[in-house]
Amino acid sequence: RNGTKIRMDEIEEATTKVIAGPQKKSRVISEEERKLTAYHEAGHAVVMKSLPKSDPVHQITIIPRGMAGGFTMSLPEKDQFFETKGNMLNSIKHLLGGRVAEQLKLDDISTGASNDLERATKMARAMITRYGMSSDFDMVALETVSNQYLGGDASLACSAETQKKIDEKVVALVRQQHEKAAGILLENREKLDELARYLYQKETITGEEFMKILNE
Repeated sequence: RNGTKIRMDEIEEATTKVIAGPQKKSRVISEEERKLTAYHEAGHAVVMKSLPKSDPVHQITIIPRGMAGGFTMSLPEKDQFFETKGNMLNSIKHLLGGRVAEQLKLDDISTGASNDLERATKMARAMITRYGMSSDFDMVALETVSNQYLGGDASLACSAETQKKIDEKVVALVRQQHEKAAGILLENREKLDELARYLYQKETITGEEFMKILNE
């Protein structure tokens, strides 16, 4: 950028580029899509902040990067080597917050939540099949992972009848967290609207700006 020093904002941009990809500055976005993205990301952020032990929100943007139309970035305050059942359930709620906000405020849904849904479903399935976090199957590992250092190939080690039950339990678990995420956003409906409007106007906001809106 023709500067003589590396500034903090450049380090921030470099970090964001590695995490989410380069900005799609040439992409022309309709006002309707910008509004939808603003509510989607606001939904993620409000649900995340309402959950106990959640990582602080660092940045929210509706500027497209990589394959994403926008994103909500959180940064952990400390290293964590293990995930608890409670944290994983909260993560599923957070992932579903964007889709819930679309349904709640725009009475429509979009394909923008596809990655969120994939990650939430994958996490729910792992809780049941791999981590023994289901009372129905107790502490039995129903899935094995081979070549974990080369991406990991997962395979179920159970009967077809059990596989059907697993599918039902995954759907029920995700649906339950979806309902809880909806409850959070209904309780914070005014803040969701306010954050979405602010994000729509500013396009990118910091964690400090986000917290100021919630605390006012």
